[in-house]
Amino acid sequence: MKVLWLTNIPSPYRVDFFNELGKECELTVLFEKSHSSERDDIWKNYEFKNFKGIILGGKGIGVAEAMSWSVVKYLKKGLYDHIVVTNYFDFTGMLAVLYMRLRGIRYSVEGDGAFAGSGKGFKEKIKKFVISKAIYCFSTGKEHDNYYLKYGAEKENIIRYPFTSIKQIDLISSRITNDERSLLRKSLDMLEDKIVLSVGRFTYDGGYGKGYDTLLKAASILPKNVGIYIVGGEPTEEFVKMKCDLSAVNVHFIDFKSKEELKKYYLASDLFALMTRGDVWGLVINEAMSYGLPVITTNKCIAGLEMISDDRCILDPEDVEGLSKITLEILQDPIQSERLSIDNLDTASKYTIEAMAQKHIEIFNKS
Repeated sequence: MKVLWLTNIPSPYRVDFFNELGKECELTVLFEKSHSSERDDIWKNYEFKNFKGIILGGKGIGVAEAMSWSVVKYLKKGLYDHIVVTNYFDFTGMLAVLYMRLRGIRYSVEGDGAFAGSGKGFKEKIKKFVISKAIYCFSTGKEHDNYYLKYGAEKENIIRYPFTSIKQIDLISSRITNDERSLLRKSLDMLEDKIVLSVGRFTYDGGYGKGYDTLLKAASILPKNVGIYIVGGEPTEEFVKMKCDLSAVNVHFIDFKSKEELKKYYLASDLFALMTRGDVWGLVINEAMSYGLPVITTNKCIAGLEMISDDRCILDPEDVEGLSKITLEILQDPIQSERLSIDNLDTASKYTIEAMAQKHIEIFNKS
C-alpha cells in the first residue's frame, strides 16, 4: 500500500507517528519546511527511519509554512493508494487540494483538532471547499467532528483516531513511591510539600493563551507549601511583574526542557494544570496522564474534553476560585488523587502512537 502525506514541519511527535505508520505501508511524507522558527532546537533532532521524508522548501510564510509549488509534481493520479492532507489551510495544502479536485484525485484530511467557526467569510468558504470533498476526515474528538460537519463533511466519512505523542514504551505502570518522589524533588530543587506542574510555551500569546495568569492568581490563594512550576521557557516581563504583584512566591518559572528532563518534572509532581484559553488538542495532557498525574484543564482544551472523565477537572479558563478549590481537594485527598491517577493511566494507554498508526492502517485497508 502506497500512502502520501502532506504536512508543514517534521515535529517530533509526527515523525514518531510516521515512523510507526511506515512499518505497515510504503509511506512518503512531504514537509513544507525543515523546522519552525518558533520552536526550540530540540525539534530539529528527527530521523526518518521507516518512511521517505521530503522537504519541499520554497518561499517561507510565517513560522512553519512555505509556499511550495513543487508539491504538484508528487500528486500523480494513481501513484498512491491514499493521500492525506494535514496542512490544508496552508498555501501548499490548498494548492494540493485544488489540483486534486481538478484532476479527480481522492484525498483525506486530518488535523490535531478544531473548534467550528461561524461558517461565514472567505476563510470559512475555503474550509468548506477542502473538507466537503474529502473521502475521509480524521477527527480527534466530538468538537473536531462538529468542525468537519460544519464545513460539509458527511458523518459517515468522519473517522475518530487517538491523537497523541506518547509511545507504548513511555507509559508507566504506576506512579513512583513517595520516597522516590522526594529524592527527585531534591535534585530539581523543589522545596514545597505539594507540586503542581504546567507545561507550555510563553511565546504562545505571551502566556495568556496558556492561562498562566489564571494559574498565578490561583497560586496566590493557595497555601505557600503548594509549589507551582511552569515549564515554558523565559517568562515575559509582564508575568514576572504579575508574580511579584501577587506575592506568588510559590510560583517558579522553568526554562525549556528536553523530553528526558521534562520526564523528571512530571514524575516529581502531584498534579498537572493547563488553564488554556484555546488548544485544538493539547498534547501535554496526554503526557501528564501517561505519568499518572491527576489533570485539571479547561473547556477550551479538546484533549481534556475527550480524555478526562471527571467533570470537576474541566473548568472555565477564567475560574481562579474553581482552580484553587479543586487543586486543594485533590492534593489533600490521597484516595481521590489515586483514583484520578489510575483513571488517567488507563485512558493514556488507549492513546499511543502505535494505536494511532494502527487506526489509520485499518481505515486505509478498507478502501
